[in-house]
Amino acid sequence: MTTAIRISVRPLVEYVYRSGSIRPGFRTNASMQEGTRIHQRVQKDYTEEDLKEVVLEVELQHGDLTYVVEGRCDGLIRLEGQLTVDEIKSTAGNLDDLGAGAPVHWAQAMMYAYMYAVQYDEPRMQVQLTYVHTVSNEERRFRRMLERQELEQFAAELVAGYAPYAEMIVAYEEKRDISVRELPFPFRKYREGQRKLAGAVYKTIREGQGLMAKAPTGIGKTMSVLFPTVKAIGEGEAKRLFYLTARTTTRVAAEEAFARMQAEGLKMHVISLTAKDKICFKEEEACDTGQCGMCEGYYDRINGAVLDMLEHETLMTRPVIEQYARKHRVCPFEFSLDAAYAADAVICDYNYIFDPRISLKRMLEEQKRKTVLLVDEAHNLVDRGRMMFSAELEKAVFLDVKREFQALGSSVTAAKAIADRTGAIDKYLITLRKNGGGEGKLLQQEAPEELIELLEPFVMVAEQCLVEGGSGNAETDELLLEAYFTAQNFLRIAKLYDERFITYAECVRSEVRVKLFCLDPSVLLRQTAKGFRSTIHFSATLSPLGYYRDMLGAEEEDYTLRIPSPFQREQLDVRLLPLSIRYRDRERSRQPIANMLRQLVAEWPHSNLLVFFPSYPYMREVHGTYMEQPGEAEVVMQEQGMSEEEREAFLNAFQPHPERTRLVFAVMGGVFSEGVDLPGDRLNGVVVVGAGLPQIGLENNVLRDYYSRTGRNGFNYAYIFPGMNKVLQAGGRLIRTEEDKGVLVLVDDRFTEEPYRSLLPEEWQDYKRILPNNDK
Repeated sequence: MTTAIRISVRPLVEYVYRSGSIRPGFRTNASMQEGTRIHQRVQKDYTEEDLKEVVLEVELQHGDLTYVVEGRCDGLIRLEGQLTVDEIKSTAGNLDDLGAGAPVHWAQAMMYAYMYAVQYDEPRMQVQLTYVHTVSNEERRFRRMLERQELEQFAAELVAGYAPYAEMIVAYEEKRDISVRELPFPFRKYREGQRKLAGAVYKTIREGQGLMAKAPTGIGKTMSVLFPTVKAIGEGEAKRLFYLTARTTTRVAAEEAFARMQAEGLKMHVISLTAKDKICFKEEEACDTGQCGMCEGYYDRINGAVLDMLEHETLMTRPVIEQYARKHRVCPFEFSLDAAYAADAVICDYNYIFDPRISLKRMLEEQKRKTVLLVDEAHNLVDRGRMMFSAELEKAVFLDVKREFQALGSSVTAAKAIADRTGAIDKYLITLRKNGGGEGKLLQQEAPEELIELLEPFVMVAEQCLVEGGSGNAETDELLLEAYFTAQNFLRIAKLYDERFITYAECVRSEVRVKLFCLDPSVLLRQTAKGFRSTIHFSATLSPLGYYRDMLGAEEEDYTLRIPSPFQREQLDVRLLPLSIRYRDRERSRQPIANMLRQLVAEWPHSNLLVFFPSYPYMREVHGTYMEQPGEAEVVMQEQGMSEEEREAFLNAFQPHPERTRLVFAVMGGVFSEGVDLPGDRLNGVVVVGAGLPQIGLENNVLRDYYSRTGRNGFNYAYIFPGMNKVLQAGGRLIRTEEDKGVLVLVDDRFTEEPYRSLLPEEWQDYKRILPNNDK
């Protein structure tokens, strides 16, 4: 039986193009929005008989495989009576550098021409490349007449160039599916609640729905969602998965889960994506396309690198990616992205899917419909979503660019245009500051249209300058690039602006900061996830569940699952110290907290105790009070701005049965209060100081007012629910397995009041009160 491979024109052409079979030519550089605008402008000039966005499909046979190639050509028009495929490209580059047009663009147009000729039995076709300059709107066109036989030969060669990769993937997928069918659950037995969660995930994927799952810490959530998703892929219910995380620690948990399944026989391509600034070889190579040896000739080497890694590896973590990047001399970050398009499972940050600036743009709708999103620690996506769909700019950035390009004078072609554009932006922001009465804040419900109109021409001239080689000065170009990306993102978010946004400006001395602030990311999160097979949100702290369904944009028909804690009450000794730690009372609270900690150290010798505070200043104040009489404890305190290596060393120091009890001071909501696994005697006690409420400020008050205005409890949505989530996360570090035991101390009198008390897990509500000790 012949196997069919379905592929779209663009990835087919790009694969062969980057392999060197079709050499790189003139590259387009317009933004996606600019490209869409130019496409639509060109298509407006078509006649009534002309067609645009024409859907085409054709089958080609090569070896034992049938290739079903699909695509949508920009235009099918009549030129002097001749049927013509029109391929439209927008660029900020110099049109004189086009030559006869880029080979990769000719390849795309010729493939569309072949598909139409076969579908409608045309003996010959004309192809046209239409290039449009994004700044000047100047157009340049190239045409070729091609006989059906020439087009058939070209299409056959194109598919032949793609065939080695396709054949490898088909052979691999057969082995993968067999391994999935034979894969047992990789633990001796399911933990309580684990089978229920796994079953719900599989059912959700099979039905193409969404799931919001609140599952307690310690039941093995990572494996509970990954194992059924892998099974669904092997059975054809889905093609791939994205495991989305907010932190490195949870990414490692997913890697370990896949390693365990692979030890049981799973054969599946899994890749972890690492942020560019962390994986870049900048210490070894200058990170610049004009200098970096990893970037120069990248497209000549990348296919060989991807094939090599896919043939020899299954779990492609950062060290593996770096190994093959050095072997083939390719940029490790771009290499990881290219390999991700071929992987079955991608472990990455939320932003690769949800952030409009960073997301994997080449993922086609057909791929999305077969892809499952697993959103780990989903409570984090509320704030992250709000950040991803907000944008801001500062006056100083544009003022610096203006000064630099004014100084260049006529030595750079675009210098005057850039200086003029940034000068206009700077002038607008000065006027804004004056209208605001000097220092202060301005808020408005509407998008700043005048500023948007000033940013658009700046983006065009900046893009042209950067494409044509920049200013000749690396520092000046770095400033221009920062301003360009800032303006691009501002314009991108402005296109999303509606009643769920607000604009505010902060004026401090000569500086002005303007922000498009996304108050409610739920609709945009829902729209982003819409095209995927299933989206599974899961966390131990999706409480209250209705709040998270609302904030994460759950569909009405999405499933909801609550799994009770599997642990025994005897495992957890919960205590409450009912102190007021409100800001006005904090000075009085330091001594009783320090005394309680001394009592805890005496009660738990040779133990590890972790104390979470609502802020760094308050943590340092209580630390100072405690150190007046430190006793037998080894006292450690979290520092601000710790590197990844320092954080790892901080966690590795939690070892069972230390010689002296380790008392560790940390910050609630920080890197050590979420996604950290310290089972057994690596952690014996947790103290949570405060209800975790965010600091009262402009943005949180704006959120409170917005939610009140839209019929919800504004204070709960802006302050209490996010704060209590931090409490639950911090306390959840303690009991991780069926064997764990420990003490949890909650410090705040608000835990005795509603709604705080009812937001505590059921197993925490049966606490024992302890009396404050104010003795010095």
